[in-house]
Amino acid sequence: MLQPETRYTKLRWFFTIFGLSLYVLDIATDVRLVVKYFMEGEILWMGLTLSFILAGLLVTQTFSYAWYADDLREGVLDAEEKKAAIPGGSKRELVLHLFGVGIFMRFGSMLTLGYRVLWTKPASREEKEEMRSEHRKLFHMATDLSMLKLFESLLESAPQLLLQLYIVMDRQDGSPMQYLSIAFSFLNIAWALVDYRRCLRISLPHAREMAWGLPTAVYLLYKVCTITTHILSYCLLFLLSSYTAVGLAVAWLLATAWAHLLRTNFCTSWGLEFLYRGVVGVILMFTFFNVKGQDTGEAMVVYYFFYSSVNFTAPALLYLLKPETLSLEALLSLGFAITSATFLGLVCLVLYYLLLHEREKPVYADEVDGLSKKPKATSRMMNFLQP
Repeated sequence: MLQPETRYTKLRWFFTIFGLSLYVLDIATDVRLVVKYFMEGEILWMGLTLSFILAGLLVTQTFSYAWYADDLREGVLDAEEKKAAIPGGSKRELVLHLFGVGIFMRFGSMLTLGYRVLWTKPASREEKEEMRSEHRKLFHMATDLSMLKLFESLLESAPQLLLQLYIVMDRQDGSPMQYLSIAFSFLNIAWALVDYRRCLRISLPHAREMAWGLPTAVYLLYKVCTITTHILSYCLLFLLSSYTAVGLAVAWLLATAWAHLLRTNFCTSWGLEFLYRGVVGVILMFTFFNVKGQDTGEAMVVYYFFYSSVNFTAPALLYLLKPETLSLEALLSLGFAITSATFLGLVCLVLYYLLLHEREKPVYADEVDGLSKKPKATSRMMNFLQP
């Protein structure tokens, strides 16, 4: 029998289907909104909604294909996957990514392999050894998918959530499709954050996997509270002035510059590394990430100081400078929700990292010798940003 930490379970397989469903529903509701805005002549909202969809799609397809090429060079792909290979990738994968279905190809490959592995009992010793290899491959595939979903959720779902909330708050009314888009964007972000955290932790050789139950619940609450309150604060600032877009652009430039100063080494090419750092800049606009897996306690304190300042001042500024924008009751409710959820998120952050955070495991002899029971991490996993 495989050890529990090396087995890709049926529960994980079903969670993959759940994650795929959220992804599809999130994109579908956003596309339906594009059609709705077009039919109503709302060209600006149609253009912005569509641009966020395309931005998330373009970035995830670019990285997905680049990672396929990296895996080909590192020898991660099996013999069958190498048959169609050309320098830098394969014709089939290239065409699929150009048409924007690369991530669906990854979902399909993972679900197909997972079904074959999980519902087949090995008979011989050779089959058991092959099964171990297939389980390791499933973990690698799951980690890649979680990374891509993280990119997609914070490049598409988070800006989309901000945009649709702003439209609803500005009009003080919303359509059922807008509320559906908001709900699925929120769920997609929440699931992507937890799925990424769990997949990456189990893929790193000396990291403990996040336990289900209280640690996962507290971590999820910390992320959901901090991200959603920040998005609500951005909405209030946009209601105050459209020049908030300039402020967000400056914040993105500063976050991207910080990633440059840290000299991240995630990608195998210089051009992709620049794109990656730009993506990190967008992620940092919504949530804190440890970009290089280092001890960044001081950076986290500074980040959440400015984060809290934005959250606490946005409702006050709107009330003092433009009180006619929202009713007093609505503004007080939003202010209370933002303030209380911000405190709750920060409390969960402290509780998680003080009491529930998975500590690094010591390096044992069998791990040094390459006999660790955990799946061996690829160079991409080792260099990837950590929350």
